[in-house]
Amino acid sequence: MRAWLTGSLVAALVVAPALAATGQFAAALASADRPDADKVRDADRRPAELMAFGRIKPGAVVAELAPGGGYYTRLISLAVGPKGHVYTVSNKPSAAVIAWASTHPNTTEQSGQLSALAPVPVDVVWTALNYHDFKNIKDGSSDMAASLTRRAFAVLKPGGIYLVNDHQAAAGAGASVTSSLHRIEAALVIKEAEAAGFRLDAQSNLLRHPEDNHTAHEKDVPRGKTDQFVLRFRKPR
Repeated sequence: MRAWLTGSLVAALVVAPALAATGQFAAALASADRPDADKVRDADRRPAELMAFGRIKPGAVVAELAPGGGYYTRLISLAVGPKGHVYTVSNKPSAAVIAWASTHPNTTEQSGQLSALAPVPVDVVWTALNYHDFKNIKDGSSDMAASLTRRAFAVLKPGGIYLVNDHQAAAGAGASVTSSLHRIEAALVIKEAEAAGFRLDAQSNLLRHPEDNHTAHEKDVPRGKTDQFVLRFRKPR
């Protein structure tokens, strides 16, 4: 186990990739609705296993924070199906996310509605490779990361999941390199989530890359090869 795992992380279940649990996402991954550029990235991002770990299921209601170009928006929308719903939350939505929402009724793009996250209670709040960016945005007396974590707790149903995936920073770095290297230490994310009321449910080594020494800007590492933490928090029932 890596040195950056805290006592809280050690106490949580460390989950290895569960290939047997990913068959439910085969249709979503193979969908003709997905652009080829997304499918090329699947080998590195391992989305089926990550969605299984994050408890994405048919019929689930999901709030996705900062969807970027919509890689996970498209997959989660396809995975939850017509009985589920995805609310994307972004200050500056991409044209791709807007286009997807316009043609898929189970996806709602919410421009500039960070405070609400979703108009209804949700089963999962999901954010991939964004938490470090949230630390660089002020929201009143705190930063946006801490504020969004509290809002995630509020919008989740009891027992709901908060999934955070990001680029790992060096041990002891905390939030000191969120701007310079676009990385954050997992221990800090855990501390903030637990302060908001979450319990660390599990962490996965799915996107671990031990060859990454955490000292380079994430964009200076080959795409998909940074050492990444994946944390699953649960709102107590």
